[in-house]
Amino acid sequence: MVSVSSFDPGDRFMAITKRRLPTFLQFGKSPNLSQKLMLIGLAITLFFIFLAFFAPVLQAWGWLQNPKDFLSNPIHEPPSAKHWFGTSRLGYDVFSRTLFGAQAALQVVILATALSMIIGVPLGMLSGYLGGKLDKVLLFIMDSIYTLPGLLLSVTLAFVVGRGILNAAIAISIAYIPQYYRVVRNHTVSVKTEVFIEAAQAMGASTWVVLSRYLFFNVIQSVPVLFTLNAADAILVLGGLGFLGLGLPEEVAEWGHDLKQALEALPTGIWWTTLFPGLTMTFMVVGLSLLGEGLNEFVNPRLRRENRIRQ
Repeated sequence: MVSVSSFDPGDRFMAITKRRLPTFLQFGKSPNLSQKLMLIGLAITLFFIFLAFFAPVLQAWGWLQNPKDFLSNPIHEPPSAKHWFGTSRLGYDVFSRTLFGAQAALQVVILATALSMIIGVPLGMLSGYLGGKLDKVLLFIMDSIYTLPGLLLSVTLAFVVGRGILNAAIAISIAYIPQYYRVVRNHTVSVKTEVFIEAAQAMGASTWVVLSRYLFFNVIQSVPVLFTLNAADAILVLGGLGFLGLGLPEEVAEWGHDLKQALEALPTGIWWTTLFPGLTMTFMVVGLSLLGEGLNEFVNPRLRRENRIRQ
């Protein structure tokens, strides 16, 4: 039996340091499959962000051709040292338009998801916190929008607002507002009954103070996950709009529009005008999806416990 006088404070320090590290600190120590896939998704996403930012710089340095130039290029030239991804039936450099397509996609996707988040999150907080008739009306409107197919809704709105980066973002964002609304509203309904919210109300805190200071950071844990997953879906919707001729102006490099132009030459053996834009779109969607699924584990305690049990 060890006496109290013989206890070494260093033993207590060693016992503390042997405790289990928090989840985020364990990430680099022994990442599970979900975390490894998240790293892959993060790397792919950062790569496309790099392309979007530095494509104009590469063009200014002369390393990348202007995606709008086509008169000086041969038509349907296969991949070569001069044109890495070949040229299209109009003479556009496929490599240049593929890289600049990432820039257009990120601009529209970030705008679309940001617009839907800016509208959906406050409405969800107000609806969940105030309740009553406002909650019923907003629920009815959001459920009605949610039941409609997202692509069909975006196509219909694109007919109204027309082409352009902002217009395409507005057309795409309408389908994602109900998702943010539903997630935030459900969190708000469960959190508003907590003791600290009731204490703030008892102290006379206004609705704005309760929503902004006490509720906001407690109900948006799932928003980053939803943001990345919606961004992945928005890329596909933007491609669909471009394929239908409803997305961006024709002179803007956009993957969906380029795929539409490439399909006419595909039966004749011109494969490169379809392959490279399609693969690039697929990789970007996969990267954002992996990133979103990985983030979901961090904000979902149940998933963390299940993964720990499997290990």
